[in-house]
Amino acid sequence: MSSLDIVLNHFNLHASTYHQGGFCGTAEYAGEKCCGYIHLLRAGRVTFEDKSKQVFQLEEPGLMMIVRPNAYRLTATQDCGAELVCATLQFDGGADNPLSRALPDYIIRPLSELPSLGGCLDWIFQEATGQQAARELVLNRLFELMVIQLLRHIMTRRELPCGLMAGLADTRLSRALTQIHQRPEQSWTVAALASIAGMSRAGFAAHFRKVVGFSPADYLLEWRVSLAQKRLREGRPIALIADEVGYESPSAMARAFRRKVGSSPRQWIQQDARPG
Repeated sequence: MSSLDIVLNHFNLHASTYHQGGFCGTAEYAGEKCCGYIHLLRAGRVTFEDKSKQVFQLEEPGLMMIVRPNAYRLTATQDCGAELVCATLQFDGGADNPLSRALPDYIIRPLSELPSLGGCLDWIFQEATGQQAARELVLNRLFELMVIQLLRHIMTRRELPCGLMAGLADTRLSRALTQIHQRPEQSWTVAALASIAGMSRAGFAAHFRKVVGFSPADYLLEWRVSLAQKRLREGRPIALIADEVGYESPSAMARAFRRKVGSSPRQWIQQDARPG
């Protein structure tokens, strides 16, 4: 499996379609805790305004993907003739997972700039305007496929210069990241990861930090804690999680968890379970 496969297997995405058709007026999104959103402009014009009042105008078919909970608004007047297909977007492991953190807050692009998504987008619009059985289920799966294709597009074009997606697109670093993702329980050293990448220890450490944005040790901590958070949400025992993510005891995991998150695993899961 590629490293992207492994990341998606751990932090899979789930789309749920909630609107297909005309859009007129203003829709306010307050930045709900649980999810992001995808809006596909099929026809007409729409204005996107983010929480810092930055405005984007889409005047041709386009994609607006909000990968983490963020406040924004969509606006279209009656003469804009806007037609939207919209879905919520959730990741296993919650909104603050390694994959969503690796992406910008918003991805806003004309569809003409995303030719590799063309077949999937045509199918989405066809399903959205049809009356076939199980239409919503098909749309949900198509939205998920579209996001995976978008991730491929970002990696292939190397559109993000820094972060996890940039690391996955780097041939040498991707080999090391694959091992970290696949075997987090291993006691990885910089020397061992550098050998996997086919680089010197110093060269690997410097290149990893430049591209991924973390030292190898800090990224390993990030990955282990993210896996632990996902498994805590699933209700798995802390002792089992500690062993699975590479800590010799629950107390060792708790120390690493607190260093990264600021609270113990038990405190964190109690806070995470609170509404709002």
